[in-house]
Amino acid sequence: MKTLIARETHGTVSLTNKKNILIINGSAGKNSANQKLIANLADLTREQFDFTIFDDLKSLPHFDPDLSAGNPPDLISGLRSAVEKANGIIVCTPEYVFSIPSGLKNAIEWCVSTIVFTDKPTGIITASAHGQKAHEELQLIMKTVGAKFTRETTLLIQGIKGKINEEGAITDKNTKDDLIAFGRAFQELTNT
Repeated sequence: MKTLIARETHGTVSLTNKKNILIINGSAGKNSANQKLIANLADLTREQFDFTIFDDLKSLPHFDPDLSAGNPPDLISGLRSAVEKANGIIVCTPEYVFSIPSGLKNAIEWCVSTIVFTDKPTGIITASAHGQKAHEELQLIMKTVGAKFTRETTLLIQGIKGKINEEGAITDKNTKDDLIAFGRAFQELTNT
């Protein structure tokens, strides 16, 4: 699994009951706005969640239905296991050509023959220039695989590059407020 998970944020040992959350970064680019947004979300919710961030979709082989059910590659077994063991999933993605990135769709397709997403508390963040089409598509896909999410645990951030600076700080107050509200709603969902 270490080859799949590029970065982990570790909370300090405490008496609180933090949830373990897997964040899937749909961006294929290094130092992307989505990566910076994920770092902000992790910082804002560090008291509630321990995050594992999967941001290497490029490492996954192309979906092969002949291997999916019976003999998946080790990388795919690792991804499925990470989804299954997590108390919740957050997908944070840009929009590429009015759709979700192909690497993200590929990762989800490898999980279709399983039940790892079934009833899994899920947050969906689409942060892009426009993003509406990808946001709608991702909600439909996650509904199809049985993920559990609400309107409040979905967040569309349009014009993201103008709302986050090079250092990764959110410069738009409404975006920060929306991310805080998303974090609260996602915490509520993971507690149900």
